[in-house]
Amino acid sequence: MKVGIVGMPNAGKSSLFNALTKAGAEAANYPFTTIEPNVAVVPVEDERMTKVADTVRASGIVWDTIDFHDIAGLVRGAHEGEGLGNQFLANIRETDAVVHVVRAHNDPNVIHSEGRVDPVGDIEIIETELVFADLEQVERRLERVVRSARGGDKAAVAEQAWLTEVQAALQEGKAARIVPMPDDVEAHQTVQLLTAKPVLFVANVDEGDDEVPAAIAEHAEAEGAVAVAISSRLEAELSELDDEEAATMRAELGVSESGLQRVVRGAFDLLRLIAFFTAGEGKPAQCWHLRNGLTAWHAAGEIHSDIQKGFVRAEVVGWEALVEAGGYAGARDRGTLRLEGRDYVMQDGDVLTVKFTP
Repeated sequence: MKVGIVGMPNAGKSSLFNALTKAGAEAANYPFTTIEPNVAVVPVEDERMTKVADTVRASGIVWDTIDFHDIAGLVRGAHEGEGLGNQFLANIRETDAVVHVVRAHNDPNVIHSEGRVDPVGDIEIIETELVFADLEQVERRLERVVRSARGGDKAAVAEQAWLTEVQAALQEGKAARIVPMPDDVEAHQTVQLLTAKPVLFVANVDEGDDEVPAAIAEHAEAEGAVAVAISSRLEAELSELDDEEAATMRAELGVSESGLQRVVRGAFDLLRLIAFFTAGEGKPAQCWHLRNGLTAWHAAGEIHSDIQKGFVRAEVVGWEALVEAGGYAGARDRGTLRLEGRDYVMQDGDVLTVKFTP
């Protein structure tokens, strides 16, 4: 999963990136510090996986990962190239979801490119730029698709109808995500729209504050988005400590979880992802993620395309049942280890073993 971190200049994007990845992306008090997108691959650790690996005596753990892309600040006029905007917008298109960092703190020492602190106003500037950028893409694509549609190409006719609806929504200042893409439109062959991506709003609040400001929460709810609150400054400071020191300081401050945990949980909620595990004695245990509602056949494809092609059946057990039974043999004796077909809908925390023909 690729997640782009966006926002106004000095909103706290690079500080959040540093806190999430400990990658040391440059952070400074002036716009456009980040020119190329910093990318860091962050392991998504899961306590359940650790217990499963210990139970089956796995040789180690391979964590699933999230790629965080720290994309430079967008400003008013970005869709016309202001502030190197075209380059940054192109970087956002390559991501699966957007983390929109919004300044909600009142530190007078941090410059604001608009000269004021107005979280919803900042959100609207970014969203407007994304809408304009999408509108240009849709209009260019429509010019090509209309010609094919006139020739009777069924796929082009379907895409033209969808793009026309999207164009109307964008012209009203609305996001493309309100117009679902029909099944008969090939997603990989059409435009990759910025405003169709799911959004996680991260309110960058003052230290000691862990509540999402009401105005941001209301805007996120209206957009069908998710919102979390963190202090980027605090998280950046904590990220420089070792794990034990950071945990002690969090306890003293009453902060129960790291910024990474909040953002990852928000991203999972946003993308409707669930975790499943593969594990065997003497082999590396591995954590995977899958869209909620998908099947064992889809899960097999996450592991390897050849396993999906040769799918025969799946052995499935809930992680907790496996741990309580002391392993696969005990789960089989208790009847909690089940044989399932390709249409079995995966559940969060399932431990999966796929039987397949090479």
